[in-house]
Amino acid sequence: MLNFQLLASLQLIAWEPEQEEEVTMVTARPNFQDSIHVGFVSGLKKFTEYFTSVLCFTTPGDGPRSTPQLVRTHEDVPGPVGHLSFSEILDTSLKVSWQEPGEKNGILTGYRISWEEYNRTNTRVTHYLPNVTLEYRVTGLTALTTYTIEVAAMTAKGQGQVSASTISSGVPPELPGAPTNLGISNIGPRSVTLQFRPGYDGKTSISRWLVEAQVGVIGEGEEWLLIHQLTNEPDARSMEVPNLNPFTYYSFRMRQVNIVGTSPPSQPSRKIQTLQAPPDMAPANVTLRTASETSLWLRWMPLPEMEYNGNPESVGYKIKYSRADGHGKTLSHVVQDRVEREYTIEDLEEWTEYRVQVQAFNAIGSGPWSQTVMGRTRESVPSSGPTNVSALATTSSSMLVRWNEVPEADRNGLVLGYKVMYKEKDSDSQPRFWLVEGNSSRSAQLTGLSKYVLYEVQVLAFTRIGDGSPSHPPILERTLDDVPGPPMGILFPEVRTTSVRLIWQPPTAPNGIILAYQITHRLNATTANTATVEVLAPSARQYTATSLKPESVYLFRITAQTRKGWGEAAEALVVTTEKRESRPQPPSKPVVQQEDVKARSVLLSWEPGSDGLSPVRYYTIQTRELPSGRWALHSASVSHNASSFVVDRLKPFTSYKFRVKATNDIGDSEFSEESEPLTTLQAAPDEAPTILSVTPHTTTSVLIRWQPPAEDKINGILLGFRIRYRELLYEGLRGFTLRGINNPGAKWAELTPMYSMRNLSRPSLTQYELDNLNKHRRYEVRMSVYNAVGEGPSSPPQEVFVGEAVPTAAPRNVAVHGATATQLDVTWEPPPPESQNGDIQGYKIYFWEAQRRNLTERVKTLFLAENSVKLKNLTGYTAYMVSVAAFNAAGDGPRSTPTRGQTQQAAPSAPSSVKFSELTTTSVNVSWEAPRFPNGVLEGYRLVYEPCTPVDGVSKIVTVDVKGSSPLWLKVKDLAEGMTYRFRIRAKTFTYGPEIEANVTTGPGEGAPGPPGVPIIVRYSSAIAIHWSSGDPGKGPITRYVIEARPSDEGLWDILIKDIPKEVTSYTFSMDILKPGVSYDFRVIAVNDYGFGTPSSPSQSVPAQKANPFYEEWWFLVVIALVGLIFILLLVFVLIIRGQSKKYAKKTDSGNSAKSGALGRGEMMSLDESSFPALELNNRRLSVKNSFCRKNGLYTRSPPRPSPGSLHYSDEDVTKYNDLIPAESSSLTEKPSEISDSQGSDSEYEVDPGHQKAHSFVNHYISDPTYYNSWRRQQKGIYSYTESDPGEPDHTTLSNSSSAQQGSLFRPKASGPQRPKTPETPRVSRAPSTVPPAASPLAPGLQ
Repeated sequence: MLNFQLLASLQLIAWEPEQEEEVTMVTARPNFQDSIHVGFVSGLKKFTEYFTSVLCFTTPGDGPRSTPQLVRTHEDVPGPVGHLSFSEILDTSLKVSWQEPGEKNGILTGYRISWEEYNRTNTRVTHYLPNVTLEYRVTGLTALTTYTIEVAAMTAKGQGQVSASTISSGVPPELPGAPTNLGISNIGPRSVTLQFRPGYDGKTSISRWLVEAQVGVIGEGEEWLLIHQLTNEPDARSMEVPNLNPFTYYSFRMRQVNIVGTSPPSQPSRKIQTLQAPPDMAPANVTLRTASETSLWLRWMPLPEMEYNGNPESVGYKIKYSRADGHGKTLSHVVQDRVEREYTIEDLEEWTEYRVQVQAFNAIGSGPWSQTVMGRTRESVPSSGPTNVSALATTSSSMLVRWNEVPEADRNGLVLGYKVMYKEKDSDSQPRFWLVEGNSSRSAQLTGLSKYVLYEVQVLAFTRIGDGSPSHPPILERTLDDVPGPPMGILFPEVRTTSVRLIWQPPTAPNGIILAYQITHRLNATTANTATVEVLAPSARQYTATSLKPESVYLFRITAQTRKGWGEAAEALVVTTEKRESRPQPPSKPVVQQEDVKARSVLLSWEPGSDGLSPVRYYTIQTRELPSGRWALHSASVSHNASSFVVDRLKPFTSYKFRVKATNDIGDSEFSEESEPLTTLQAAPDEAPTILSVTPHTTTSVLIRWQPPAEDKINGILLGFRIRYRELLYEGLRGFTLRGINNPGAKWAELTPMYSMRNLSRPSLTQYELDNLNKHRRYEVRMSVYNAVGEGPSSPPQEVFVGEAVPTAAPRNVAVHGATATQLDVTWEPPPPESQNGDIQGYKIYFWEAQRRNLTERVKTLFLAENSVKLKNLTGYTAYMVSVAAFNAAGDGPRSTPTRGQTQQAAPSAPSSVKFSELTTTSVNVSWEAPRFPNGVLEGYRLVYEPCTPVDGVSKIVTVDVKGSSPLWLKVKDLAEGMTYRFRIRAKTFTYGPEIEANVTTGPGEGAPGPPGVPIIVRYSSAIAIHWSSGDPGKGPITRYVIEARPSDEGLWDILIKDIPKEVTSYTFSMDILKPGVSYDFRVIAVNDYGFGTPSSPSQSVPAQKANPFYEEWWFLVVIALVGLIFILLLVFVLIIRGQSKKYAKKTDSGNSAKSGALGRGEMMSLDESSFPALELNNRRLSVKNSFCRKNGLYTRSPPRPSPGSLHYSDEDVTKYNDLIPAESSSLTEKPSEISDSQGSDSEYEVDPGHQKAHSFVNHYISDPTYYNSWRRQQKGIYSYTESDPGEPDHTTLSNSSSAQQGSLFRPKASGPQRPKTPETPRVSRAPSTVPPAASPLAPGLQ
């Protein structure tokens, strides 16, 4: 049943499919006399599908929509066809084209086309065409005749609007000319009459006239707007232009349209002003809000200037208001200011609803009234509870509570709902609430009640302000009885072989009056049919069973009985024996898994101890609140079968310990070992802060003071406060929307969700200035606290009124200068005096980082009228935007345009984080993140590390500077095994910033793998293979291997190969990753989930030198050279032997004849004469030159080359060979040689040790006189000398510098064969000066 007073109306809604945002809504007032309500939604499109729905709205708000129904509007005749045009115009035919109508309004069935000679209807010809035809050729026309052609579309509803045009056959139409001679008459408030002369028609009829206008003050470049058009009036010469605005300036111009197109515009008309008229519209957005207990605050949107319809100076507003119930007089008030938008209606009655309307007026008259708005004066909580409260138990766990309304005089506000308060009589527990939303319900069914319990019941009503007084006195009602629960605490204190005595306690949930107990017992192995049954009085608490079998297991069952019957049974097993030992052993230490910890409960688990040969009957759980709480009993009736139990009724965010004990027939065990302390999770706070005061601070701010809730009600760590505030929206009953309240203990209810919120993240605050409020507004303020889990309930609302006028201009000439790395100096000039609207009380400086406004915007408030401020504690080297606003007693003015400024460079913040990876026994990879606030250009980082304890008595501090902003990592290799190191890293701009510190302990860690076997190295030509054996895997399986390497002479290990699969025990890699020519040691490390393990022992050193091919090896080249040399020597030897054999053969054939000897000597003489001068000349020339040759790696200067005169021969030699020496040879003088015999031999060896064999060969034949003097017959330039330093033994190096041709042997000619003759061994004085030249000619031949 609907409450007629609350039912405002029905709302009819229609929308097109897939266009739900474009909804047509119509309000319809219900007709309570009829069972069916009828409403119409107009303004819809024809023949269009719509979804329709209906909803009912009452005072709290809109109800749900009905299920949408899909309907279609009716079909109608179509609109005109589009783009009628002519083409292919001939003398007797033309082609007519058109497009489908823009508004079909149904299913097109076809088109009708007709033509006739102009003004001769008897010549009309009509054809009907199918709906797919959009062109038609008209034939049978008379040449040079004007025809009227019409085209219309058709639906089932009939023919639509006709589109017509005239055309002369054989004459193509042209673009029309502009109208002329515009005149204006009959000027009224909303229309004028326009006269004109048509322009050139373009040889066809004019189908449409267009009127354009400039509205308002006419100026250059003003836009011309199409304001009117007249169709199908080709002969028109004047027209009325409607829908003009009163008291508005207009200038008109016209265009005409034919089948070809639109003409150019005409010349503009004169400027005219329409007449005045009363306003056409009412003020918009009318709202009515509560100002106090006796006043309402009315606000509206002033009329736009174009809606004044008259002289602006005469425009004002009239307000009409009266009580909504019709009592009293209708009162009014006039506001003369046309721009005023609010008014406070005073002297009203408390908590009374009023109807208010507003209208605008000017000098001509008043406009329409606005829609009625309704509002009430300020409300409060109900001063009394509902009347006639009654309660009736309906079941053992529910009761029905009924009540009547709160007396109207005591409501003091809009009752939003009711709360039923109930609790067990004489209980110390807090009452519980049953929420009933809405004020139409007068009953509630309470469920979940305890059985057969006497309850106190009260009912209260609540308004927006909060809960009212509960009904009085409380109503007492007991829930109905039910079957009882099981008896508790069953024990067997006396057990014999043939009897037992058991005791028990009444059920914790008797659910009525206990009438009797029933005990049954039987052997556990038998069926229930064999059980012995005993019924005892309700006062019985023990029972002795006799005639039992010894050493047998019996099952005992105990049930209680109420009026409703026997309840649930409690069972227990007992063994008839006298061997029961003792009390049970305590359970194990109780444990709680982390996932089982909740805010108000935990799941406690334990393992039972030994039962002492007597079954455990139940467990007892105690809790202790830390740090100083005492052990408290939580539950003494935990089932003997349980090994876990949910401990509830705990406090959120509180530390507890738990213990458990078991009880058997003998007694209680000791308590178990205490559990580990645990802390329950946080929960949303239970209470709201208490608002002490809300007082106006400025005209746009209020100062709120509060007291936070008690610490044990926060249920966690207090993170801050939330302030919710809003303008009070008293817009009448229709304006409120009831919102569901999920928390029955809530102290207030929301009427609308339109709240703004401030989040205060400083839990130490006890006051706050709530600023940026609107002037002349009444605000409602609520507060709540929040923690990490959520937000607590909100406080009861507090109301405050704010208002006055703010500056209308911003401060001028704002300048920002970067003073330091953390400070900006801001200066400005005050707003112009005419815009200050009072004395400037101070300024607000808004500033934020240019790239992060939403995250960094802050405000600094100056409460003195100063013109500068220093913004401190800023981020270094950061661009800021600064805006300044002035404020006075009324509030803040507008902000200035943001001005940019930048702080100077500063020390950077500490690096964001430090991470360690690839941690081995001697190395670690240290990485870090860049500072969050670089505060400048980062130049690098400084990393300092040191052992936390001395290593071998030495504490070495290592500092490493990393240049540049990257890379952000460093490999540290010189660490000691198993030591903890402290790493400190800081960044640098122009100076170093704070450091970040972290510790790391080198491996191997606990659980890490042991060392693999000693690596075995196999070296290939360009690769190295490492083999190893697996070691101890540690506490986890090996996940991978790592190979470390170090140069044999450095001693610092570094990771060479990582991420080697765990299955692999050998690895081959190319030598390209090593430094050529360096010897390396290798070792292997196993890795598991616990980290890097102990490294293996180092391998043998291996050089990283690739093996060259054998043909590039030095030994191979030496062998080849020696083989070649030997081959050459053999070849020379063969040639020499052959030559000597022929020579000796000729000498033997010549015999000892003088003639033959003379001929031989003569021949030799002639050869000597021909060759010696050349040799002498060459030696003279070389004697004045110096040359350098290398001897034992040093360069020395060569002595002058000896001339032939430096040689000395013995007399025997001269006598023997005097016939061979020419006369000029007597001019040679002997020069003592300074070269000893041994010196000459050494020098020759030093030239080339490889020539020793050649020298031996020569010495073998030196006894031959022919070889003795053969140096004289060599070619020029075949000697070189090395000059010795003065004072040292001279070393002469002799070498052959000639070609192979120069080193050929001299062979004398002979006439016939000769036998060799054994010559005498010649004696040579100072032989070393001459022997080398004699011997050296053999060397070139042997090389």
